Amino acid sequence: MKEERKKVFLVASVPSMIGQFNMLNIQVLQEMGYQVEVGCNFLDRSIWGEKRVKEFEKELEEKKVRKHQIDFSRKIKKINENWKAYQQLKEILLKEDYKFIHCHTPIGGVIGRIAGHREGIKIIYTAHGFHFYKGAPIQDWLLYYPVEMLLSKWTDILITINQEDYQRAKKIYAKKVEYVPGVGIDLEKIEKVQVRRKEKRRELGIPEEAIVMVSAGELSKRKNHIAVIKAMGRKKEKKIYYVICGQGTWEQKLKETAKREGINEQVKILGFRTDVIEIYKASDIFVFPSKQEGLPVALMEAMAAGLPCIVSDIRGNRDLIQNEINGKCIPLKKFERDLEIELKDYIRNPRIWENYARLGKEAIKEKSWDHILRKMDVIYRTISDEEKE
Repeated sequence: MKEERKKVFLVASVPSMIGQFNMLNIQVLQEMGYQVEVGCNFLDRSIWGEKRVKEFEKELEEKKVRKHQIDFSRKIKKINENWKAYQQLKEILLKEDYKFIHCHTPIGGVIGRIAGHREGIKIIYTAHGFHFYKGAPIQDWLLYYPVEMLLSKWTDILITINQEDYQRAKKIYAKKVEYVPGVGIDLEKIEKVQVRRKEKRRELGIPEEAIVMVSAGELSKRKNHIAVIKAMGRKKEKKIYYVICGQGTWEQKLKETAKREGINEQVKILGFRTDVIEIYKASDIFVFPSKQEGLPVALMEAMAAGLPCIVSDIRGNRDLIQNEINGKCIPLKKFERDLEIELKDYIRNPRIWENYARLGKEAIKEKSWDHILRKMDVIYRTISDEEKE
């Protein structure tokens, strides 16, 4: 009789968290001989649309990864929905024999750890950015910090992805705290991408001579794309364009703001794209005004693509960009105003910005897939060895 493979379970609120941030983990686990199963709300369309979710489900099927529908809500106040998700997850854990579970996202991390603890399963939790960060609203500290303090007692390995979170995590109760700088990026793949700049710009409806700023990420309040649009409205410079790759609930608000500022022709909201690296390589500057980050993949990919970067001076961004060394960090409250200053500097001092791009590309090498793969392999083997004991 063929021996059944040992199984592990990855839990997250939404499919994009698995697809964007866990495919390397799945690879590592499968190479270790595990049968990998994932659970999330495949019906959620807040980040990925119908087409992308269906494509991802097919990718999981091709990789022989079994999926489970769990009706998570991303909103913490949706108590009934998340209670249902807890019951669904508990039933899955009761039926299956998982060696450990790896939880992601705030809601997935809470429900996953409670259910895992109740069933006596080893637990890894990756914090993709604590909500109680330096400068966070006091209500976030009052809500999320006590919850994390409690749940950390049931966490066998807590993974943090930036230095601020790592230092704070060492003061709570998780059995082990690890620092892993993000989910890794495929540097070789990014390097191989070729683009005909002129043709790509024509495809996007952008003049060849334009200065193109680009951002990537969910269209939401947290990502703060609106600050760039308002800065462009202040400057009223017709040769500056802004391209955003992503979708989300703030799409209409961003379009309305661009129209109100009189720059709707210069703001291109492209939705979900599979050619993001090509768009990066057809652009001039990567702009990232986010209010909160863990360790942003979009920024890492932009650095690897050779773009100079202007980012908000927040946790996560600071782990990647050193101000006036390999890019520019602008205080969040001054982003709208100071972006105009930096754009003027870009036009006046192109060699300095070329140097930022060069040093950024060099610095990002330590965030390669190979580097992260080795770290995750060690973490997974550590909890596997503990489970044997």
